This record gives sequence, C-alpha cells and structure tokens, in this order.
Amino acid sequence: MTPSCDEVLARLRAAANPENLPGMARYGIATADALGVSMPLLRGIARELKPARRADPDAAHELALALWASGVHEARILAALVDVPALVTRAQARAWAEDLDSWDVCDQLCGNLLDRVPFAVELAHEWAGAEREFVKRAGFVVMTQISVHDKKAPDDVFLRFLELVEREAYDDRNFVRKAVNWALRTVGKRNVYLNSRAVEVARRLRDSGPKAAGWVASDALRELTDPKVVARIRG
Repeated sequence: MTPSCDEVLARLRAAANPENLPGMARYGIATADALGVSMPLLRGIARELKPARRADPDAAHELALALWASGVHEARILAALVDVPALVTRAQARAWAEDLDSWDVCDQLCGNLLDRVPFAVELAHEWAGAEREFVKRAGFVVMTQISVHDKKAPDDVFLRFLELVEREAYDDRNFVRKAVNWALRTVGKRNVYLNSRAVEVARRLRDSGPKAAGWVASDALRELTDPKVVARIRG
C-alpha cells in the first residue's frame, strides 16, 4: 500500500539533520526548505516504495505530486525518485521546472524522471533557451541523462544537442555553463562518431573568444581527447 504524503513527510522530518545544512550550502545547494536528510536515506525510501509503485502506479504518481507540492527540499527529490514517467504530463514537467531553485533537485529530477518521459527530447530543446537559470540547466541535464540512458536513440538526436550546446555555451552563469559542459562531454563519449563531432564543437567554442565558451570547451576537450577515454569509446 502506498503511504500518504503526510506519512512520508513525517519520516523525513524524523530523519532531519540540521548539522548537514551548512555543508550543503557550501556546495551551492539551497537550504531554506531543506531538512538535511541524506541521499542514501532518500534512495532507501524510494526502494521501499517500489513494490507499491509497481502495484499502483496512479497512487505513486499522486504521492509524487503531493511530495513536490510540499515544497520540502528532500521531498521534492523523493518525488522525482518515486514518480512514474509514463504518467508525467508536459504541464507537470514544466511546472516542476519552474519551481527549481537548487542544482541538486534539478539534477535528481532530470536524472531520475524527466529523461525517461516520452517527450524528454522535446523538453531538452525547449529548456535549452530558457531565461531562468535552473530551467535552462534542466534542459542540458536532460540531454546528459538521455546520452547516458537511452541506448537506442539515433545519432541525429545528439547532433541536435550539440547544436544547442554550441548556441548556448556563451551563458556564463555558473550552473548553466557547468550543465552545458556536462552535455558536451556526455554526448562526446557516446560513440566514436559523436566524439569527433563534439571535439569539433569544442574547438570552435575554444577559438570563439568569450570566457564562458572557452571554459566549456577547454574542460571538455581535456576529457574527450584523452587517449584512455578515446580508447574506451572505441572499445
């Protein structure tokens, strides 16, 4: 049986550890609505909920919606872990992206849920040009996660991602440029062909002049041209 949102929130509050909050803040995590609950504990709760999620996906989805609506930092991460990709709508995905205020919630949402929805590629393209920092980051994190998890997607999907990387690499906001760099590196490690195309993009960005693009490119080139990385890709 799927627990209620109040039951899950009570468990999270019982596990709260305020001593963790300063350390979270040092890593750039928003802590205003955080409890200091560890990720291993959140993942453990999510694992416990898996049988109920399989038995009643609709109830799991409703639980996820309620957890997100609570506004509690860790509850939102848990919502991303327990929601059902097939039941997520475009309206929900967009509303949740607009709520993002911390990179860790953004990355957990994209890496555990939004990269698996049927319209994930559409979201990546839509959000890559967003004005809001964490919405834009979400677009590029979705790209990284599709690159890692979707083994059947054709190269054309990732070539279009590289176009977005090249277009948006001039955004110097910290959480954006790091996500753009991450997308460039993950696409470039998918196969030999995409590695060569990603290296081409990185070299153009490196030579273009602006500091943000130069950082994105130089960091990516170090990895994408590393002999060990190239050998692993070829293998």
